[in-house]
Amino acid sequence: MAVGKNLREDPQVLIQAINEICLELDTIRLMEVCGTHTVSLFRSGVRSLLPANLRLVSGPGCPVCVTSQGYIDAAIDATRLDNVTLCTYGDMLRVPGRAGSLESRRAEGAAIEICYSIRDALRYAGANKDRQVIFLSVGFETTAPAAAQAVLEAEQKDLQNFTILSGHKLVMPALGALLASGDMPIDGFLLPGHVSVIIGSDAYADLVDVHAKCCAVAGFEPLQMLSAIRALAAQLRHGTPRLENVYGVAVSGAGNRHALSSLDRVFDEADTVWRAMGTIPLSGLELKDEFGRFDARKRFGLTIGDDYDPPGCRCGEVIQGRLDPPDCALFGAECTHEQPIGPCMVSGEGTCAAWYRYGPAKTQGGRP
Repeated sequence: MAVGKNLREDPQVLIQAINEICLELDTIRLMEVCGTHTVSLFRSGVRSLLPANLRLVSGPGCPVCVTSQGYIDAAIDATRLDNVTLCTYGDMLRVPGRAGSLESRRAEGAAIEICYSIRDALRYAGANKDRQVIFLSVGFETTAPAAAQAVLEAEQKDLQNFTILSGHKLVMPALGALLASGDMPIDGFLLPGHVSVIIGSDAYADLVDVHAKCCAVAGFEPLQMLSAIRALAAQLRHGTPRLENVYGVAVSGAGNRHALSSLDRVFDEADTVWRAMGTIPLSGLELKDEFGRFDARKRFGLTIGDDYDPPGCRCGEVIQGRLDPPDCALFGAECTHEQPIGPCMVSGEGTCAAWYRYGPAKTQGGRP
């Protein structure tokens, strides 16, 4: 498994190389897994510089977007509990559930605090010991270690009023499930930078060794993304799938051992529901039994019910790379960033939000 070096090259050289390589190829489909890549590719202009036969599709890498509606409903149920304050990232506020959104519950007087990190919630619990504090702990391997550390700190301080509602997801099981479906024409993966810092590039070995897919790990600067795309195109031209890491300045093969150790200490892998993808085995994280008193589901009897899609919303297909946002009849019409129907339009990392703000079909007002 080859791992390349971090590349610093002239962008024009990279763009020319990509175009020359793609002249020798039929249409290729590369999936940018991370929502931050999706936004950066649009905002930097990189996407507009690529040849027509190189198609980028989005993957299940936006944490808000892949969170099931059942989880949102459980969070809204939590706001109706007596003497409870819900702490959450701001992106979660506007995601619609069966009975409204957290934003609407907040307007009705529910105790909901916006946090920038789980440490904000931990400090709030320490300063308000007369209230129960539930943190909506969502995200991939990037944010899960901080949640693990917060739970360990809560145990050390013997906080009796702090719990988390775990919605953490693992990237590799989701990519494996996409490929196992057998109907996803993906030629290669632009792999996420932030997650890879934690799990390491070696974690993606099966994408090459089992699924024979071209892979490149990249950061979010234009040169990083162009370098990775060139690497993927070259692999496809030569028919030699491998794993290249152009983000070597931050990503090692083994990842962050301290962060991974904290995850193993606090969490167990668990079968988890993903939006529109169903239950994926061992794709999520739940608290180990010894930390059960910090589990909001156990303490408050919260139930994460079935997943479902709002009528007409095709977010589930968007996060699987099965269609682009303008292919959804609601996009830019009924569903806008100002009045979102699905989470892909809500989140700052959502594919629909990126297309709406920066997409090639954008006109005044964001309509296609």
